[in-house]
Amino acid sequence: MRLRALVAMALVLTIAPAVPALAEDTPAPPAASASESPPVSPPAVPDGGSGGTEGQETPAATPAPPPADATPPPAPPLPKLEAGLASDGDGARVIVELAAPAEAAPVAGEARQLPDAQVVLEPADTSFIVVEGTGDSLAKLAEDPRVLSIRRDRTYSPTSLKALSSGSLATSLQVIGADKAHAAGTRGAGQTIAIIDTGIDAAHPDFGGKVVAQACFSATDDGAQSLCPNGQTSDPGSADANTAACVHEQVNLCDHGTHVAGIAHAVAPDADIVAIQVFSRINDCADEGGVCLTAFESTILLALEHVAKLKEEGRNVAAVNLSLGGGLYEGTCDAEPELSAMRSRIDDLRAKGVAVVAAAGNEGVPGAGAPGCFSGPVTVGATGDDDTVPHWSNYGSVLDLFAPGLEIESAVPGGGHQVYSGTSMSTPFVTGALALMAQKAPGTPDALAEQLEKAGRPITYGTVTTPRLDLNAAIAGGTPGPPVTQTPPVPEDPPAGSDDPSDEPTEEPSDEPSEEPSPEPSSGPSPSATPSDPVPTPIPLPTVTITVTVTVPPTKTTAPAVCTRGKSTKTLSAAQWAVEATRGKGKISDATLGCYLGMVTKASKVFAEVTPASTPAGVYKVLKPAKKTAKAKLESELLAAWLNWANGGVNFTAKIKETATLKTVLTSVEKARLKGSSPAASTAMLKKQVNARRTA
Repeated sequence: MRLRALVAMALVLTIAPAVPALAEDTPAPPAASASESPPVSPPAVPDGGSGGTEGQETPAATPAPPPADATPPPAPPLPKLEAGLASDGDGARVIVELAAPAEAAPVAGEARQLPDAQVVLEPADTSFIVVEGTGDSLAKLAEDPRVLSIRRDRTYSPTSLKALSSGSLATSLQVIGADKAHAAGTRGAGQTIAIIDTGIDAAHPDFGGKVVAQACFSATDDGAQSLCPNGQTSDPGSADANTAACVHEQVNLCDHGTHVAGIAHAVAPDADIVAIQVFSRINDCADEGGVCLTAFESTILLALEHVAKLKEEGRNVAAVNLSLGGGLYEGTCDAEPELSAMRSRIDDLRAKGVAVVAAAGNEGVPGAGAPGCFSGPVTVGATGDDDTVPHWSNYGSVLDLFAPGLEIESAVPGGGHQVYSGTSMSTPFVTGALALMAQKAPGTPDALAEQLEKAGRPITYGTVTTPRLDLNAAIAGGTPGPPVTQTPPVPEDPPAGSDDPSDEPTEEPSDEPSEEPSPEPSSGPSPSATPSDPVPTPIPLPTVTITVTVTVPPTKTTAPAVCTRGKSTKTLSAAQWAVEATRGKGKISDATLGCYLGMVTKASKVFAEVTPASTPAGVYKVLKPAKKTAKAKLESELLAAWLNWANGGVNFTAKIKETATLKTVLTSVEKARLKGSSPAASTAMLKKQVNARRTA
């Protein structure tokens, strides 16, 4: 997600598997099995009737209390197969987690014997393999007792924005007090920083020969092309960002890692650098065309294990930088089973004395993507040099620190420099700071991070205070700057002539549109992309995992807009949303509709994970299905409900009859759909109680 002075890159939300879209407290699942648990019905809505058998009064039985010393029964294990995989007939790329590395080869052999299954990655000395297979094949593989879990191989992206104006790294170094630390002799000597990213230009003069080791892990299937210099799935000796696969139309797509490493090196100039490339090139992204970079979870896991091995072999790795992310969580995501493998590897690094630093993300919401949503890493948001929080930076209680991230100039491949903005840029400031802390006063990663947090300048917004990195105070005992208080702005109603389609009645389309819906862009206003506003008003947010990729379109002349929820106070029916998806008919611009579709793919497990809905044409087919089956009707109303949420017409906390909220309704309906159920009652509830509402 970056803005370039000469080459602007656009944000594209790709179709990607997701972890549970909405966090909720659910009953314990049944005992583990290869198949998935039964469908979950939508929440019951009280109707005023009494329970029990008519004409009888059945007293409730009171169970005897358990003995005081009784041991509580163990919680039943989670199903092995991730929800929705069993019903996936098209096939999915999955990580098969095993109990031990020795079991990888025999389980891979079994997978190769299954119909419609293919082993695409079998790393050495690692307790997982990567398989592509249909739901039936994966369900069969899950029956193997050596298999612990089967989950989608999610994808992650860089978390940066290209800036259109100039910037100064030196100024930001002064803001955090790094210049004073350097003058006092604390420059990171004897420490090593690991950068897990898009590779590096090790020959760039800024690094001064400090890149001491490199490695590459890159997927080569599922439409992905390896970015490893040798063209294979791994390269143990190089993470070169100048390979031919990194270049598209004379633009180096792999510049992100060099830029990030340049910032960390500027903070800790005497520290060594280990560069690890984990991204792959996708030549046709998200049904929209274009070229983008995506990192699969499996390659990130291999990179984390590689850093752990380097530490075990004696390299003094102080911190690892993860300026990438997938998903969005309003709180910690430690309990998410689909993310447990990444969390355990991060915790293993921390136990070995390696601090993990992760970007919060640039969605402008109170939360963070994975791995920043874990409690173990140091999660970093962005500030300007004046300590204001740009409107695109994520924020909230899940963050540990802010650091400069607005218009930061740093190295890019080829020996040059570029100005980028984003939490990707903020993260290496903290990574470098931890290397300085480890040199000055060695300690555990948690202890060093705590010192940075205590010494930071407090920035308060709403009820949350997050410190901004201050190395001078942390290392030299200086006094942090005075507290800063920011008041989130109150959202206003959209002005006349805005993209709110609810200001006037929307024409109901006929069953046969006058022209075929097209995903091609049309003219229309776009939100401002100037990253200078204060922190936005917090909004209800689902717990999600997403894919955000950096796409290079044919023309690169304007900055991408920052995508936020709309401000409508009304909702639209599925038919009205179908009009908005029809080229030339709707009142919502293509840019805004694309923003909403991106939000839906973040929040929903059905769209576009199970049912494609990432383009206007795909949306129209869902909203106005050719065959009105029970499934089609449910998906039509479900997508309309998500779009109404993205447009601001209804919030997750809105009551949908008595005790049921939109959040609980969407959670239950999506669970039922993933299990193959399409209850008519759910369709009617969404149509009448959500999409027929006229006020938020």
